[in-house]
Amino acid sequence: MVTPNELKDRYKVVILGSGPAGLTAALYTARANLDPIIFEGFEAGGQLTLTTDVENYPGFPDGIQGPELIDNMRKQAERFGAKCVLAEVNSVDLSTRPFKVVTGENVLEAETLIVASGASARLLGLDSEKILIGHGVSTCATCDGFFFKGKELVVVGGGDSAVEEGVFLTKFATKVSIIHRRDKLRASKILQDRAFKNSKLDFIWDSVVEEILGNKDEGVKGVRIKNVKTGEVATKECQGVFIAIGHNPNTQILKAQLEMNEAGYIVTKDGSTITNVPGVFAAGDVQDQVYRQAVTAAGSGCMAALDAERFLEEHSE
Repeated sequence: MVTPNELKDRYKVVILGSGPAGLTAALYTARANLDPIIFEGFEAGGQLTLTTDVENYPGFPDGIQGPELIDNMRKQAERFGAKCVLAEVNSVDLSTRPFKVVTGENVLEAETLIVASGASARLLGLDSEKILIGHGVSTCATCDGFFFKGKELVVVGGGDSAVEEGVFLTKFATKVSIIHRRDKLRASKILQDRAFKNSKLDFIWDSVVEEILGNKDEGVKGVRIKNVKTGEVATKECQGVFIAIGHNPNTQILKAQLEMNEAGYIVTKDGSTITNVPGVFAAGDVQDQVYRQAVTAAGSGCMAALDAERFLEEHSE
């Protein structure tokens, strides 16, 4: 770990983000002797730091804690010379190369830039939600559904993600209730048909979650729900809550500089991490709104590193 005062004026590879994508990119570029610098950002380690047990990352038959997995990745990258700085990048200028990267009072040059700043799950904004995240509250059914075998669960949302997660969770749960603030779903018709036919799924319409009940030691015990039309408040017992109201890619400082889709995810050339700006590469959830898994993020981090290495070889000064 280095401090902002120890930063050099110029780097061959600058990496934004320190989740699986960023740290894997750092590992590969460091092994290629490219001396990468990783800006860890305001969510150091990414979403894995909010996850307790990770049981679907290859190589850990007994599972591993999310923060421990990230720490191992960081140490492995640093072993080969990658440098991490616990700072957030305020702005970048991609109009000329080398690119300008501004963090605090530091301005440095980057010959290549790997954007691995991830996507943040939208949350309800409840204090109880923040306390219980990783202790019965989750934003990823694929990651955590297995831990809720034989439990009753709640999914919050009404779009494709919520319905997909609800259907997926019925593989493990005894019952899943989808809570939606409107009286009809926004999900595609084919997903709705699949959900309505599932005997383990039911729907609580015109309602919002006001509070998640429970504690870190015992987990989630239930939710307090308010009907937005009648104002009636009720408590529903459950042992897990899945928030599925979407994600926000962390691309604010890059808007109008990189090509993005309507949702704000960076567009990359098929089969690569190449963006529309030569020398800029994107990896992980910042360009992947479909899979959003640690292992796919790590894989694209490797791709970004190899793409950056090839670019530097072809554009060496």
